[in-house]
Amino acid sequence: MLPREVLPGSFYMITRRCTQRLFLLRPDAETNNAFVYCLAEAAQRFNIDVILPSVMSNHHHTVVFDRHGNINEFVEHFHKMFAKCQNAIRGRWENLFASEPGSKITLTRPSDVLAKIVYAATNPVKDFLVDTVAHWPGVNGLYPLLDDRTMLACRPTKFFRDNGPMPAEVSLRLVIPPELGDPDEIRCILRERVDKIERHFSARRARTGRRVLGRQRVLRQSWRDSPSSVEPRRNLRPRVAARNTWARVEALRRNDEFVAAYRTARAAWLLGLPAVFPAGTYWLRRFANVRVAPPAPPPPC
Repeated sequence: MLPREVLPGSFYMITRRCTQRLFLLRPDAETNNAFVYCLAEAAQRFNIDVILPSVMSNHHHTVVFDRHGNINEFVEHFHKMFAKCQNAIRGRWENLFASEPGSKITLTRPSDVLAKIVYAATNPVKDFLVDTVAHWPGVNGLYPLLDDRTMLACRPTKFFRDNGPMPAEVSLRLVIPPELGDPDEIRCILRERVDKIERHFSARRARTGRRVLGRQRVLRQSWRDSPSSVEPRRNLRPRVAARNTWARVEALRRNDEFVAAYRTARAAWLLGLPAVFPAGTYWLRRFANVRVAPPAPPPPC
């Protein structure tokens, strides 16, 4: 696997799918509470700004801002704790998530972050599950984000000990980092874009006669079921997302430069020669204590 640059001050969209596409995250009170609890606890532990989570029945999308370069520890801890907790809720022992690595896409510009927020939030509408985002019975952070409302969760009793170190209650306040723009303007943009998508799919259903599955039928689905559609295989696994072509080219160029510098430093390090790894080196810095160059200063405005 290619080395991956991890720099403070980065936006990401995290995606993780359930094993065999099973509906292991099908909405219900225990599942919704467990997801918010594990997400909030991990975010507080590793100082991650959660912008928007969106949990479908067999996968989740979560958009975050990593101010301190802790994204890998955050993702590892969150997925580990939630998988164990959710398995206890479902009464199962095998892996909850698919064996393939989860997706962690770096979002290069504010416009890309907004696009992924809207994409994740409107997933239930675009998949013809419900009419509007508000009707989705699972965890969806759109309205807590738009209304600046805190999400609360209590410690799941089926996995965590009453006298253990995990907090009895946690709160999750979804934030719009100043690096993304003015919060009021961002909320206005998100409302308009989500409303546009909801109206588009409403008109599409009226034109074609297609109906949504509906909230109640979603809740009645068995978590042992999976979609009847055929899953695409061997697709590309992007590491960056940029709607602007030149921004995407620049991000890929920087990634190529990082990989080349990393390989040069690693070759010297393996020979016992002095080596300074490029800024953003994660694994060897954490586990082998190698020297890493400081991050470059941001370009002048």
